[in-house]
Amino acid sequence: MSYRRLDASQIVATLRALELRISDRFPDSGLAAVGRDLIAVGETTQRRAEAIARPNLWLRALIYFVVAAGIAGIAVTVAAITRSIEVHVSNEVFGFFEGIDAAMNITVLVSAALFFTISSDDRIKRRASLTDLHVFRSIAHVIDMHQLTKDPSVVLGHFHATTASPKRIMNRFELIRYLDYCSEMLALTSKLAALYAQSLPDAVVIDAVNEIENLTAGLSRKIWQKITILESLDRDEPPT
Repeated sequence: MSYRRLDASQIVATLRALELRISDRFPDSGLAAVGRDLIAVGETTQRRAEAIARPNLWLRALIYFVVAAGIAGIAVTVAAITRSIEVHVSNEVFGFFEGIDAAMNITVLVSAALFFTISSDDRIKRRASLTDLHVFRSIAHVIDMHQLTKDPSVVLGHFHATTASPKRIMNRFELIRYLDYCSEMLALTSKLAALYAQSLPDAVVIDAVNEIENLTAGLSRKIWQKITILESLDRDEPPT
């Protein structure tokens, strides 16, 4: 086992264990359902990340063919320039430079086409990665929605419910566990996103992964502020 790379199967295994813990303690909660969805996303991510890391042999063969054709085209252009020099050295100067200009334009166009073709594999993988990474942003916000109503003021005794207030039946210990599960799920979401940067070390993909990492870390900080408040209470809780 390598400790220098993220292992997608281990992340999925950790997600499964987390989902079981949530289901055991909060069997009918929406957070357990989010955990199951995240497992499915994790399994898909494992396959997608492996596919991105795998070379596209058909595309590479096409690239090699186009590069070879482009090099041959440039060679033909150089040969045409050489012949033009030999022909026009005794003829009009204007025609000579006109031929040189046309040949150089062809060379530039062929070079641009070669660059576009060579970078096409990375662009295809980048586009696919960015599309998949958008899912993790959405999941992070969904997890955050589930912890919004988990307010420490409920166990502090400063909460006065209204007719529109959501049911708040968790005690201090349950609130801490629920919030901690949310924080763990956010951390695992960012690790799934990091698989894409690991498979495709592209600057744009890395920036997108870092953005998700910053998002999940910021949401987790809000959660841990609540946990800190709850843990600072000196109330006795029943054994679990």
